[in-house]
Amino acid sequence: MNNSNRPYLKGLSEIFTYFRTNDTPIWFVSPTPFNVLGLDRWVRKFEYICYYDSFDGWHPKIHVPRETGPREFRSIEDINNYLLAHKEIADRMRAAGGGKLLLVMFDEETEALARELGVDIALPPAALRQRLDSKIETTRIGNEAGVPSVPNALGAADTYEQLLALAAGAGLGSDLVVQTPYGDSGRTTFFIASEADWKEYAEDIIGEQIKVMKRINHLPGTIEGVATRHGTLVGPLMFDITGFKALTPYKGGWCGNDVFPGALGDSREKVYEMTRKLGDRLYQEGYRGTFCMDWLLDTDTGEVWLGELNPRVSGASPMSNLITSTYGGVPLLLFHLLEFMDVDYDIDLDAVQQRWREFDTWSQLILKHTGDDVEIISEAPPSGIWRMNDDGTIDFARRDIDWGGVSGEDEAFYLRVYNAGDYRFHGADMGIIVSRGRMQTDDRQLETRARLWSAGILSKFRCVPLPPAVVVVPPDPATLNKMF
Repeated sequence: MNNSNRPYLKGLSEIFTYFRTNDTPIWFVSPTPFNVLGLDRWVRKFEYICYYDSFDGWHPKIHVPRETGPREFRSIEDINNYLLAHKEIADRMRAAGGGKLLLVMFDEETEALARELGVDIALPPAALRQRLDSKIETTRIGNEAGVPSVPNALGAADTYEQLLALAAGAGLGSDLVVQTPYGDSGRTTFFIASEADWKEYAEDIIGEQIKVMKRINHLPGTIEGVATRHGTLVGPLMFDITGFKALTPYKGGWCGNDVFPGALGDSREKVYEMTRKLGDRLYQEGYRGTFCMDWLLDTDTGEVWLGELNPRVSGASPMSNLITSTYGGVPLLLFHLLEFMDVDYDIDLDAVQQRWREFDTWSQLILKHTGDDVEIISEAPPSGIWRMNDDGTIDFARRDIDWGGVSGEDEAFYLRVYNAGDYRFHGADMGIIVSRGRMQTDDRQLETRARLWSAGILSKFRCVPLPPAVVVVPPDPATLNKMF
């Protein structure tokens, strides 16, 4: 029972009305609007504060500082902190009366800047997120929640012999997967089956706490949940698209997702239950709101294992919110916001969950620059709806502000990151493609349409060499591995 003066919302109808008439400014601060693009359709007074102008100024809810100038950013946190410290942004937030702040990545400096601006970060504290982001801590919490990882051992190894001894103690054999605590899995996961493999990766492993796993044949995927006071809600199950050289220069690097009905068959409910258990356990740790759980299906045994935890709004969030809002009538992220708004609410979680059971097939591709060259972009394709012709070529069809306007598999929404005047470098995120239909086959090969879409968009970029006197040191991609 509500004993305070706070609003008390009963059911979805009152929740919808609350957000439609919301008077609290809500700011999403990030390099691009990608992770929550489209949420402004649901929430009044929602605005995106971005560094990159993906829409050339015509998106009504995106604000990019007029004066930015060249900066050396070493992380996404650097970009967000720059934006929050920018006078134009600070004046805008103070004039609006503060509000709530959403971000993908932030740190203690971000928290201090938010306090100065009088805005509340609508996310768990940075210190808690940092602790939970460790693959070592994820394994421990998963075990406690009844969500086990692939058979593993935790410890440290400074030599190949020590690694084998650690593995032997858990009966893992000698064909191993080694992970260090932090960082994108495409760059902090190492496959070691020989001493030669150890020597190749030893510099990244020595001195670190590590998770050593038995190597399995598997299918990787991800799923988002929201840990709430009423329990954990679970979004649509997705298969990961990883490691394709046409999309990413990183072995095992994430480059998209497929969402389709019936994925995983009989194991689907098991993944849902794993996500609920993990979310409920995270809530006990003090974590509330959106999280992303990576899962692994052992194709030899049919077992499903916990992969990794991303305690944040993630690159899977666009697919989660698109599916849940388009087919279930309410985006998953609204329940994240409810946890941080000054309201009490009551909701039948099972009824909401049931709304999200049926949906169509969608996919997203993340396009990175795979070359080693550093050039200046002279022309870049615009964000909006693109159409594929019968011969496989693509043309710009029309402006649109998010992927909801994609009408068929011959169309895709492209969100641009870098524009004319920016640098193109190894590993740079060139944009995102969202389309109906699958981009990956059941046996984990890129569909022909995926190759055509990615090649078509990338061919629209025009670049020129750097002037001889200009020396550019591009950012270390390892520090920018969570642009999305």
